[in-house]
Amino acid sequence: MGDFIISCCSTADVTEEYLKEKNIEHICFHYYMDDVAFVDDLFKSKTPDEFYGAMVDGAMTRTSQVNADEFATYFKSFLDKGLDIIHLTLGSGISGVYNSANIAATELQEQYPDRKIYVFDSLSASAGYGLFMDKLAELRDQGYSIEDLAKWTEEHIQNQNTWFFTTDLTFLIRGGRVSKVSGWFGTALNICPLMNINDEGKLVPRQKCRGKKMVKKAAVAAVKERVTDGADYSDKIFITHSVCYDDAREVADMLEAEFPNLKEKIRIFDIGPTIGSHTGPGTVAIGFWGSPKEK
Repeated sequence: MGDFIISCCSTADVTEEYLKEKNIEHICFHYYMDDVAFVDDLFKSKTPDEFYGAMVDGAMTRTSQVNADEFATYFKSFLDKGLDIIHLTLGSGISGVYNSANIAATELQEQYPDRKIYVFDSLSASAGYGLFMDKLAELRDQGYSIEDLAKWTEEHIQNQNTWFFTTDLTFLIRGGRVSKVSGWFGTALNICPLMNINDEGKLVPRQKCRGKKMVKKAAVAAVKERVTDGADYSDKIFITHSVCYDDAREVADMLEAEFPNLKEKIRIFDIGPTIGSHTGPGTVAIGFWGSPKEK
């Protein structure tokens, strides 16, 4: 692992096994289900079916970000071992967790003047966030120093693209992200919104598609339009989903057909409780490397 660690929040939506395989550390968000507190522990305490099944059955969910004190304790556990830290947070357009991590890092830097603590806003979530962490692990294993990784992150943070679509507006309406009137018409017309994360890390609706078939085609078209090197794209793509594996698998098959030179088969992960508390079931996210994020 060397003299530093790379780290993320649980909202990168990859498995604990994957994080261990890649030597990536993580800190967990929190969520509440009907006012009972849980840790977003990458589905160790609840399975995806249990979590999303409870939402469908009417359980109310809300989330809680990692606070500065929790970050301080977490960071200190590595600093006390003589390790430097590079941590990427969930996008600041979605959560205030970047500020919490920065507060902790600033305070600890005074206590550990010989250690390096880099905190970055991933400007992303879920599939794209996980993909960025995968790249940092890959570069670290190629011999990049922590300074090299920090510079690379600064230079490429806007090139990580994340696109989402959902086939169920119920939970976006419940959370106030879609108005009840718009949601009613959208549901009646079988509207599936296609969204992405913009250059400020905010989730922005981009297209309204009629039905699953159309939104899947639109999502693949969005990737084709923006991906690095077009049809010759040879890096990785990550996909995450909320208990709609068949939809995620179909999109992965479509993308693998479009990009035959991918570095590896597309990895598919579950959308975790923090992001899933807001999207509900029926959501698919795609992370890839491409042109800078849109305004």
